[in-house]
Amino acid sequence: MSETMRMRPTVAPRWTVAELAEFLLVEAPEGAAQIVVTGVALNTAQIEPGDLYAALPGARSHGADFAEQAFEAGAVAVLTDAEGAARIAQGCVLVVDAPRSRLADLSVHLYGHPADSMTTVGITGTQGKTTTTYLAEAAVAPFPSAVVGTIGTRVAGVPAASALTTPEAPQLQALFAVMVEEEVEVCAMEVSSHALVQGRVDGFAFDVAVFLNLGRDHLDFHHTVEEYFLAKAALFTAEHARHAVINVDDAHGRRLVELTPLPVTTFSSEGAAADWRAVNVRPHRLGTDLEVVGPDGAVFELQVPLAGVFNVSNAMAALVALATTGRDHAALAAGIAASVGVPGRMERIEAGQDFTAIVDYAHKPDAVTAVLAALRPVTAGRLIVVLGAGGDRDHGKRPLMGSAAAAAADITIVTDDNPRSENPAAIRREIVAGAEAGPGLVVEVAGRRDAIAHAVTLAHLGDTVVVAGKGHETGQDIAGTVHQFDDRSVLAELIEASR
Repeated sequence: MSETMRMRPTVAPRWTVAELAEFLLVEAPEGAAQIVVTGVALNTAQIEPGDLYAALPGARSHGADFAEQAFEAGAVAVLTDAEGAARIAQGCVLVVDAPRSRLADLSVHLYGHPADSMTTVGITGTQGKTTTTYLAEAAVAPFPSAVVGTIGTRVAGVPAASALTTPEAPQLQALFAVMVEEEVEVCAMEVSSHALVQGRVDGFAFDVAVFLNLGRDHLDFHHTVEEYFLAKAALFTAEHARHAVINVDDAHGRRLVELTPLPVTTFSSEGAAADWRAVNVRPHRLGTDLEVVGPDGAVFELQVPLAGVFNVSNAMAALVALATTGRDHAALAAGIAASVGVPGRMERIEAGQDFTAIVDYAHKPDAVTAVLAALRPVTAGRLIVVLGAGGDRDHGKRPLMGSAAAAAADITIVTDDNPRSENPAAIRREIVAGAEAGPGLVVEVAGRRDAIAHAVTLAHLGDTVVVAGKGHETGQDIAGTVHQFDDRSVLAELIEASR
């Protein structure tokens, strides 16, 4: 098996343009019966010979303006609207109203409804999606499985290149077709609010849709928390899923239970009334041990090998989602207990130091609070956090992140995340403004490496250092240039240098 999984199935589909026109209920262009389509793409960089190019209208340009490039790359036909068709001088063109709304259905049809051949679990929430997909993958080991999400896509243990948390519909359906060839039994997939709004997961229904939680995020896209919630809630409709698994510890989850028309299974890790409940929760430095009470009253042990009691909720979500598909809960629990962890999610860095060092992806106020609250009970000394906030994103969360850090940590070191096109000092000032209201000590250090070095200098026996915000990321975007930067390797290097 190759080191990187293919993004298209080995056996390509074959449809004539005339057959696709019939599916779309539109008029077939001249010569359509002789033109064979073997794939679909909406980005000219992803075109392969034989593809149908989806030329969609955009905010700044129309995809039809790039049709010539698509044909040069090997596309045999174009799917677009009337406006796009008017911009294409020659070639085979399928014209439909609102082509984006038809793209997912067409992709599913073209690849032969591949998701029907496996168990699909769609996971949404502000925090914990990635961890839950990884725990689901561990739960069903050693059977072939797949994960799709923020860190990337992995099929039967082999990574596949995917730039989006939730791929666009053509790429997603092609990946599902690859999974069918690899005999994948379970695919656990993060479903972002952007993906739901943009129709990337249209055209098929997940066997199980999972709701984890909802907090402040993506308000640069959704504008309000209510709009953000409604985007998430769209997953819990008959169009998108067959069964709902919902965390009722979250107020938005309790609301969702009342809104969804789907059959619902609830879970709680905090003692709420639910179908599945965590009891006798015993956190420790390396993870959490607990008991789970199932719907039939049966009680069994669950070991979560990830630091942070909030990961109990993520583990419960994975276990309950898969149990609703008929899998044995004892086998699922054993798989979760054997998990090797998730890159950049409460990831421990060991370099011979006498303090605890953690790298986590927490880049939202609720996530910062959750991480620090989880580490406080297992930290004998001081809790030291390094964090920044991304540029060109929601400004309103910056002081909230600072406030969350200073309220829970003994020392908050405010630094740079991915400033992008913004002035890093201006971003830091907004975080510091929120942090200064908290009881903890606040220090501003320009330059992420210098800030991490300062945290390492401060740390002593029994302390915990948390480097938050970037997690698994390996680059830092400064003024449009992405510099190599991995919190995990930088933290380990600085610890070793300090010894």
